[in-house]
Amino acid sequence: MQQEGHLPTGVVLAATPLGNHLDASDRLRFALEHAAVIASEDTRRTRALAQALGVEIRGKIISNFDHNEAERVQQLLDAAKTQTVLVVTDAGMPIVSDPGLPLVAAAHDAGIPVSCIPGPSAVTTALALSGLGVGKFIFDGFAPRKQGQRRSWLESLQSESRAVCFFESPHRLAETLATAREVLGPERRAAVARELTKTYEEVRRGTLDELATWAESGVRGEITVVIEGSSHTQGNPELLVDEVARLVDAGMRLKAAAAEVAKVHKVSKKQLYDAYLAHQQPE
Repeated sequence: MQQEGHLPTGVVLAATPLGNHLDASDRLRFALEHAAVIASEDTRRTRALAQALGVEIRGKIISNFDHNEAERVQQLLDAAKTQTVLVVTDAGMPIVSDPGLPLVAAAHDAGIPVSCIPGPSAVTTALALSGLGVGKFIFDGFAPRKQGQRRSWLESLQSESRAVCFFESPHRLAETLATAREVLGPERRAAVARELTKTYEEVRRGTLDELATWAESGVRGEITVVIEGSSHTQGNPELLVDEVARLVDAGMRLKAAAAEVAKVHKVSKKQLYDAYLAHQQPE
C-alpha cells in the first residue's frame, strides 16, 4: 500500500483528467510535483496540466508516445530501479488505448514494482452516462479504420450479449454508425458520448438508426460509443436457411428474404444469403 504523501520507487501509472482539470486527484497533483521522472505522452500537455493545477514539476519530463516508447523502455526501467517513474498520457488511464504497455510489461518482467493512481476514464464515464444495460461490457479500443475490417468486427458483435464500448474518430463516426445500423439492426440501442467532462460535453442516446442519421451532418470532438448488447438469442445463419427457403417458396426474392430473416435474427444478410446458396448445391 502506498503511504499518504509518499511516492513508491518503481513505475507509477496515473490517470489524468479527460478535459476538466478539476477532476485531478490530490495524489496526481502530489505525483506530478514529486516524481523524479515523468514519462509523458505529450510533454507540452503535461506541463499545461501542471500549470492549471498550480503544481511545479520538479522532476525530469521524458516524452513517451506511440512511436518512441519502445526505445524508452530501458532508460525508464533503469530510473525506476531507484526512483519514481510517473507515466501519464494526454487524458485518462495509460495503456487503455494509450502509451504505457511496453514499460509496464517490462517492469513486471524485471521485478520492478508497478502501482497505479486511479482516476478519470472515458470508458467508464461513457458507460455510466449511456443509460443502457452495461452491467456487463467489453471494451474494444478504437474501431477498425478500414471499412472491410470494421464490418467484420461489427459482425462479430451480432450475438454479443454484453455492451461494447469503443473509441471512434469524429471523421469516421457517421460511416461506422451507418454500418452498425446495417449489421446490428436499426433498432439496437446505443449512445455517443462527445467531449466528456469538457465545456461542450454531449451524450446522444437512441437507436442505431437515429444515431446514424444524426451523425450524417457531422460530429466534432473526442468520441466514445456504447452499443447495447443483443437482447435476443442470435441465430446461426446455417440454422436459418429454412426460414429463408419458406419465404422464397412463398414468392419472395432471395435477397429480400435473406434481408428479412437477417433483420429479425440480427445476423449478417450476406452470410445468410451465402448459406442459403450453399444449401442449394447438390451433394
